[in-house]
Amino acid sequence: MTLLQFHSLKTWHLRQGRRHPVEKNAWDAVLTVWCAAWVGALVSLVLFEPVGELACLALLFLPALYVRLRTHLHRTGRLRCDWIVALR
Repeated sequence: MTLLQFHSLKTWHLRQGRRHPVEKNAWDAVLTVWCAAWVGALVSLVLFEPVGELACLALLFLPALYVRLRTHLHRTGRLRCDWIVALR
């Protein structure tokens, strides 16, 4: 996921937040966990916690994983995702 796609997705959620509150809140939760992973990674490095480092490293890929999962579900017809057009 490029920075431009990330920005487009955030802009779409800001504009369409009233019409799609669940999608906006889900994206905000993904971003919150992602930011917490960045902070947690630094703390884990300082405290020499290898399990914490691995967990935070895995969570750093959460936004891209979320977008891929939603894209897959949209393409297979299991879930409608209106913000897919913002990524193109």
